[in-house]
Amino acid sequence: MGETPLAPEPEGQVSDAVKGNWVDHRAPAWSRPYLRLSRADRPTGTWLLFFPCLMGLSLAILSDNILTLHDLWTVVACFAGSFLMRGAGCTWNDITDRNFDGQVERTKSRPIPSGQVTVKGAVIWMLVQTLVAFGILLTFYPTAIYLGIAALVPVMIYPFAKRFTWWPQVFLGVAFNWGALVGWTAHTGSLAWPAVVLYVSGITWTLFYDTIYAHQDKEDDALIGVKSTARLFQEQTPKWMLGFLIATVSLMGAAAILVTLDRSPLSLVVALAGPWAMGWHLTWQLRVMDMDNPDSLLKLFRTNRDAGLIPLLFFAIAYFV
Repeated sequence: MGETPLAPEPEGQVSDAVKGNWVDHRAPAWSRPYLRLSRADRPTGTWLLFFPCLMGLSLAILSDNILTLHDLWTVVACFAGSFLMRGAGCTWNDITDRNFDGQVERTKSRPIPSGQVTVKGAVIWMLVQTLVAFGILLTFYPTAIYLGIAALVPVMIYPFAKRFTWWPQVFLGVAFNWGALVGWTAHTGSLAWPAVVLYVSGITWTLFYDTIYAHQDKEDDALIGVKSTARLFQEQTPKWMLGFLIATVSLMGAAAILVTLDRSPLSLVVALAGPWAMGWHLTWQLRVMDMDNPDSLLKLFRTNRDAGLIPLLFFAIAYFV
């Protein structure tokens, strides 16, 4: 018997989209280019933006030992805001990078360089997403609202960072982990040191996982003159990533200690187990990483969704012990 022919890829599918994703197979045809522009077909980034929000909220709840229905709304609002602002940020990134993306194998199929969406259409789509996210933000405390608005600054700067620094991943970390500050203040109404320490731990985590991501494009980036930590570190990448791993676990552990000092010893131990377990996941990533295999690198990058979920589970348990 002959082999069953493979089903053709959906028209306009982006090369690094998750296979079988809902955008390419279930979304209305007219919406697909815009949802691809928002990376809805590549959801890992949304989780990586959402988890710092949950971590900030979780540590705030551990800090004052108060859990209310408003916190449930905060979770829903942060998820919606993460989806929308990740979409708006990625749209902005594709607008500013449209000339670069057409020269990189992995990104030339994106909606703007492939002609699925015009620049004008992308700008309108970006504004729509931003305005809806702002409406959600207005349901928070004033301090959280101000922090949410301030997050637009690193989001706007990030796409240009790879043009002037070898450390664009720092700018991504600053933008992607802002939710740790917003999640904390959405619960408490004010900012405090544990949230700041958690925020910095998120930046070092981003340096870890986005260096993995950047190794996919290092050859194309070198040809067009785009900078990244992958190109900067080269063969020394594992040593640098080990440093980011240690910093992430240490800083997140310090934040957990700060919020559990007045709780039971068991609560402190469980909360600390979260960063520790996450560290083992990152250690596994470091051990199996193949810096010259783009497909493997993309799969490994996506596992950071699971890495971010680990400390959240321990923080939740710590509240009840």
